[in-house]
Amino acid sequence: MVSAGPAAAEPPPSAWAPLRVAAYRSLWLAMLAANLGTWMQTVGAQWLLINEPGASTLVALVQTASMLPILLLALPAGALADTFDRRHLLIVVQLFVAGVAVLLTLLTAAGRMPPALLLTLTFAFGVGQALTLPAWAAVIPDLVPRSQLQSASALGAISVNAARSIGPAVAGVLIARTGVPVVFALNAVAFVIFAVALWRWRPATAEAAGVPERFTAALRAGGRYVRHSPTVQRLLLRALVFILPASALWALLPLIANKRLGLGSGGYGVLLGALGVGAIVGGLLLPTVRAKLSPTWFVLLAGVLYGLAMLVVALVRSEALVLLALVPAGAAWVTTLSNLNAEIQLFLPGWVRARGLAVYQVVFAGSQAIGALVWGVVADLAGLVVAHLVAAALMVVGALTAWLWPLPDLRSVERDPATFWPDLQVVHEPDPTVGPILVTITFTVPPERQEEFVAAMEAVRAARQRTGAMRWGLFRKGEAPDCFVEVYQVPSWDEHLRQHRGRLTRADQVAEERAWTLASGTPEVNHLVPAEAAP
Repeated sequence: MVSAGPAAAEPPPSAWAPLRVAAYRSLWLAMLAANLGTWMQTVGAQWLLINEPGASTLVALVQTASMLPILLLALPAGALADTFDRRHLLIVVQLFVAGVAVLLTLLTAAGRMPPALLLTLTFAFGVGQALTLPAWAAVIPDLVPRSQLQSASALGAISVNAARSIGPAVAGVLIARTGVPVVFALNAVAFVIFAVALWRWRPATAEAAGVPERFTAALRAGGRYVRHSPTVQRLLLRALVFILPASALWALLPLIANKRLGLGSGGYGVLLGALGVGAIVGGLLLPTVRAKLSPTWFVLLAGVLYGLAMLVVALVRSEALVLLALVPAGAAWVTTLSNLNAEIQLFLPGWVRARGLAVYQVVFAGSQAIGALVWGVVADLAGLVVAHLVAAALMVVGALTAWLWPLPDLRSVERDPATFWPDLQVVHEPDPTVGPILVTITFTVPPERQEEFVAAMEAVRAARQRTGAMRWGLFRKGEAPDCFVEVYQVPSWDEHLRQHRGRLTRADQVAEERAWTLASGTPEVNHLVPAEAAP
């Protein structure tokens, strides 16, 4: 049974609480400036193409060139953010993005900006954005207390939606009065501001020193973690189920404005503004609503609200009523996605946080891109009304599946590293690149505890595979029925050392201690290295 009661005893933090943290406030304001600059640049790029032959396709390609790098590079970007110092990585990337903006400014001012070059530089700008997103999302838990993560996520959504509402309007005025180069120049300044804010930030706790993971090994480790983490998979599935139908509203709103309501570009801007207002209101209300509802009820009610808003947009021809419906739709959009984003941030341990968030960003961007294409085809074949009705039905059905696949409440989950394995006692320390490594642990388990022991080892299996094991098995000796042997294989000695030194969490410790207490005596641990690696 899903409870709708309060999820926590203490009152929820204010929506503005993270802004009381000086470091977060400085970086949030800098990110707001960068978001404004990004939307202003998008409008400037589209304006440069508006009179070109094939303008409709070229203008649409600006969005494609911006979003495609996220799909292509989010996973490698997550690996980089977990491998290197995130602050330094962010500074370098912001300076790269500012350099792209400067190049756009100079070439546009000189009249040397053909469409192909503009799209290429827009793609380069998108590369910088793709490298920024996982690293930025991963540092937020280092900036604010865990209890304020939902508020910080909501403030991030407010920043994006405020920029989406204000940036295009400011860009339009500036382009009319001063030209496109000024818009590009302001974007460059915005990213320099972000780089300076990052440079001035000094994390309270420095990242653990050590040899960085190899890039390909880091990519594989991130994939293994997501593949063997049912909680992360559940959160990603919930995002997919929400975004795919929800994308119909964003993709088809220009056609609703023009064909259903008879509005021009100004009217479409007003509709977008209503979504933006709803998003800001939703972000402000998120901490209070989140404290009063369980995660499952939260997702259920937001999905139903969004579905009802799509029904109004599809069936009503009154501009005023559509505007009223778009406000709660914007609120449901932001609260749902901000909540899911914060839940993933709460759950992911620090060593793999950026890689896990990168997978979320791939799901987010990919769902929007695929959804927009699908709903555009449906609207062409069956009409705008039918497309919205089908999307609304899928949204409500998807929300109701929260009863079948409820979300866990992760606010009290402890994800700090737990170093509880004993120091390795090996005669010869292998080279870090040697592998694969086979680890065996031999237990003696009394007959009356064996069934419980086998069940408890399932949680141990999941922890091993999340933190590096490629294969895992639990066996019983035929010659000694009370003797069980756990066997797992990790890719390299370096990967196993990382299991010892920071990949395990308190939850992993509890699972392992529960299984080990069911055995008699002290288990025997052996590390087997490839024979050719022996000294």
